[in-house]
Amino acid sequence: MAFLEPQRILLPVKPAYMALTLALALLFNLLPWPDAGWVPDMLALVLAFWCVHQPRKVGIGIAWFLGLAMDAGSGALLGQHAFAYAVLAFVAMGLHRRILWFSPWQQAVHILVLLLACQGLMVGVRLVAGDVFPGFSYFGGSLIAAALWPTATFLLLLPQRRPESVDRNRPI
Repeated sequence: MAFLEPQRILLPVKPAYMALTLALALLFNLLPWPDAGWVPDMLALVLAFWCVHQPRKVGIGIAWFLGLAMDAGSGALLGQHAFAYAVLAFVAMGLHRRILWFSPWQQAVHILVLLLACQGLMVGVRLVAGDVFPGFSYFGGSLIAAALWPTATFLLLLPQRRPESVDRNRPI
């Protein structure tokens, strides 16, 4: 029987760091990409990350506000991203304990389903408003974002990690 590696105790996250990462993800999404089909929705990824790891600090209200900012910045139908991000936050917060039990690559599968549902909601809102179906390449960004989940997890948790010498000297 293989024993799991003990988990490291993380330092508390600083709210300013969370705000910075969400703002940078929003700016990444607002860059003028030529073909947005395979570009990952970094704001959805970072929002899902913080809703899974810090559900008491980032929630549906912040997701709604960021979605409205994304709608206004990208010229999309007002409420399209807001609705999808709010549902994403709700489900991620509801599943956060389950998701954290898995390894980062297994977590990425859960996040893939969440991101595909998020994009599906956005397409649904666009179709109800009379737009045409953008094609299945529109969902390619979710695949790339889910593949980035382990790297994003490592990078976003980096400021919270204690030096290894502190963890080794900790009494058990």
